[in-house]
Amino acid sequence: MTAPWSLTIAEALTALEHGSLSAVELTRALLQRIEAVDPGIRAYLAVDGDGALAQAAAADARRRGGQARPLEGIPLGIKDVISTRGVTTTCGSRLLANYTPVYDATVITRLRDAGAIMLGKLNCDEFAMGSSTEHSAFAVTRNPWNPERVPGGSSGGSAAAVAAGLALGTLGTDTGGSIRQPAALCGVTGLKPTYGRVSRYGLVAFASSLDQIGPMAWTARDCGLLLAAIAGHDPHDGTSATVATADYAAALVGDVRGLRIGVPREFFVAGMQPAVEAAVRTAIEVLRDAGATVSEVSLPHSRYALPVYYLIAPAEASANLARYDGVRFGVRGAEPGYWAALEATRGTGFGAEVRRRIMLGTYALSAGYYDAYYRRAQQVRTLIRRDYERVFADVDVLAAPTTPSVAFRIGEHQHDPLAMYLEDVCTLPANLAGIPGLVVPCGQHDGLPIGLQLLGRPFDEATLLRVGDAYQRVTDWHAHRPALA
Repeated sequence: MTAPWSLTIAEALTALEHGSLSAVELTRALLQRIEAVDPGIRAYLAVDGDGALAQAAAADARRRGGQARPLEGIPLGIKDVISTRGVTTTCGSRLLANYTPVYDATVITRLRDAGAIMLGKLNCDEFAMGSSTEHSAFAVTRNPWNPERVPGGSSGGSAAAVAAGLALGTLGTDTGGSIRQPAALCGVTGLKPTYGRVSRYGLVAFASSLDQIGPMAWTARDCGLLLAAIAGHDPHDGTSATVATADYAAALVGDVRGLRIGVPREFFVAGMQPAVEAAVRTAIEVLRDAGATVSEVSLPHSRYALPVYYLIAPAEASANLARYDGVRFGVRGAEPGYWAALEATRGTGFGAEVRRRIMLGTYALSAGYYDAYYRRAQQVRTLIRRDYERVFADVDVLAAPTTPSVAFRIGEHQHDPLAMYLEDVCTLPANLAGIPGLVVPCGQHDGLPIGLQLLGRPFDEATLLRVGDAYQRVTDWHAHRPALA
C-alpha cells in the first residue's frame, strides 16, 4: 500500500472521499514522518501536532456529515513569514523568535475555510532574504535528495517538506524566485501567481512590490487545487487585484495543441551547467511533440534584471524592516538609552544577509543617490515589463531554465554574495514584470533535480497549469521521490 505521506493532494482527496483513508490517519502518518525524518532535514521550525489532529478529527466529522469542502482533511505546511494565529511566526529571525500573531493571514483563513489542516511552520532564509535557506537564524534546511546540498531559498523549508513527504503541499513566497528556485532544486512543482492574484495581508513584507504567496506540491494539478483556495480579491490588501479567478481544474485538459511557446534566448546564461540546459531543451521538445509550436524569442532587457532587482528589493526591504526597532516589534537590546538599544537590537537581531540588504537599500534611497540608483532601476523595470508585453503578443507561454545549476553544496556560496545572487538570474525578471511562473521537474543530474520554468501572461495561471499538467501526463519526473531512510 502507498504510504499516506507520499500521496499527491489529488490522490489523498480521492482516498478521503472513498473512505479508504481518514484525515486523522493521514495527519498522524505525516506527523510520524516529520518526527522520524525532519531531524535530518530541518524543514520545520514549529509543528502543531495537537492542533493538526484536532483539525483532522473535525474534517472527518464534516466529511461523514456530507459537508466536505474542497481541501477537507489535507495537511499542509506554511512558510514562516505568513501569520498564523496562535502559532509562532519568526521569519527565520532572532528578532521575532517569540512572536505569536493574534490573527491569521488571509491565505490561512481561506485554506481553513477550504478544509485544509495546518501542520506547522516551515524554515526559510531570514525575512525571506536568500537563495539557500542557510540564512535562517535557527537551522540550515537540507535538500532531501542530498543532505550535503541546499534546498534553495528562501522557501527552502516549503520545498524540502514536500520532497521529503513532510506535507502534501505547502505555501511559500516568491520575491525574486523563492518559490520557483527551491521547487526546481528539490524536484517539486511550484507556482508563483501574478502579483495581486493572492492576498498579501498577513505576509511579513520583504519587498512589497515584488512579494507574492504561492503553492508548492508534487504536481501542477495539486498547485491548481491550492491556488483555487487562496486566490481572489481581498479588501484587506490594497495591492490585491479585482481580476476574477479562473476554473483551474477545468483548465487541465491534458494537451497543449494550439499553444505557442516562446523560448527566450537570454535565459540560457553563460556558465549554465550543460546538463541543466539539455534537460530544459529536452522538456521543450516534449511540449513540441505534444502539439505546441515552439519559437525562439528575445527579452533584451532581462540582462539588467539582476542589478535592477538588487536596487529595488533592498530599498523596499530597508523601509519595511525599519519597524523592527525593539519598541513595537521584536526582541529589545538591553543597553540603556533609545539609540544604544536600537543599535543593539538591529545589530544583533538581524543576520548578516539582512543587514547587508538593509545597507544596500538605504544607500540606494539616500539623498544624492535616489535618482542615480533607485529611480533609474524603476525605469529599467518598466522596460523589462514591456519586453514581456511585446513577446506575449506573439506567444502564449515562455519556457526556460529555472536555475543555472543543480543544488549547490551547503556553504559553497556563503562568503560570495554575488555568486548566491546569481542563482536567481533566471527567476528575477518575472517578479519585476509581475507575471506568473510555474516550475515543474524535468530531469536530474548527479541525482539532483532540474526544473523547467514556464512563464505566462498576467493573471493567466490557468494556461501555465495546463502546460505543466500536460507535461506531467507524458513524463514521470514529478513521480520521483528521494531515497530517505
